[in-house]
Amino acid sequence: MKKFLSIIAIAVLGLVLAACGGGNEASGSGDKGKEITIGYFPNINHVAGMVAEEKKLHSETLPDGTTVNYQYFPDGSAFMTALETGDIQGGLVGPGPAMNHFTSGAEIHVVAAGSTGGTVIMARKGAGIETPEDLKGKTFISPRVGCTHDVQFETMMKEEYGITSSRIGGEMKHVTGKPATYHSMFVTGNVDVATVPEPWASVIEAEGSGEVLVDTPDVAYGETLPAAVFVTSQDLVKNDPELVQSIVDGHKKATEFIQNNPDEAKKIAIKKIKEITDQKLSADVIDNAWERINFTYEVNGDVLQDFANSSHDLKFLKEKPDLEGLVDTSFIK
Repeated sequence: MKKFLSIIAIAVLGLVLAACGGGNEASGSGDKGKEITIGYFPNINHVAGMVAEEKKLHSETLPDGTTVNYQYFPDGSAFMTALETGDIQGGLVGPGPAMNHFTSGAEIHVVAAGSTGGTVIMARKGAGIETPEDLKGKTFISPRVGCTHDVQFETMMKEEYGITSSRIGGEMKHVTGKPATYHSMFVTGNVDVATVPEPWASVIEAEGSGEVLVDTPDVAYGETLPAAVFVTSQDLVKNDPELVQSIVDGHKKATEFIQNNPDEAKKIAIKKIKEITDQKLSADVIDNAWERINFTYEVNGDVLQDFANSSHDLKFLKEKPDLEGLVDTSFIK
């Protein structure tokens, strides 16, 4: 497995792309010797991608002779750019980036989910934060502006506590950075609160630099929103639905493997995260993170629409979104 490369085209603050063969044309269902590339993030929500890669499950479902590559991403914007340019043919991304790019004109389909849950709001020890009401004047961090975890956090804060980001005239300062750095940023006091995808919330807990302020069930859309969705291009769905079915079948096999073999799936997650990020996570951290996540390929379009409405309400989207056509569940039935 290749180690992560240095920052090349996208500033990723140390968590960079391991491009293992992007930019190839997708194989047609009857073609031999073609390549496809699947993308995912080194987060627990994306374990299906790790399992599919490690167990070579896409190779079992794709046409004979197809070469399967994997590319790792630090954030949704980088992933969606790669999908739109054809550098990858599909993979796992947060629902926020998928929705945002779709409403901006990207011709994509969500064809399955990857997981639900896994977002935790962590407060830095010593920041004087006991409840969310204490966040006025504080600095919070998320992976990207308008990403899934950002929208979940800001929706909760606005709807339940009447506190908003300075981006829309409110009292909280917002910065961004990769989740693997949040523990060190807590230690240095650079941020007060983090809206964190697992396993990085459990890392903060284990290291003792922060405490859970709001756990997964109480974050906006915490247990119903897909934490990761499997997306591909509308062009691929239209022109080669058999190939898309083969890709989704591999993803389904990976999800079912996680459900039926959680202990082995956890070991794979530890191994792949170490390879991708050079951070070794303990079994205790993975066990803790696992409790906050439900691995499923079933996807509910209505929940995504509600989430999109929240993103518009927070002014991440200029126009009220209409997600009709985004979700295509025909490949998971």
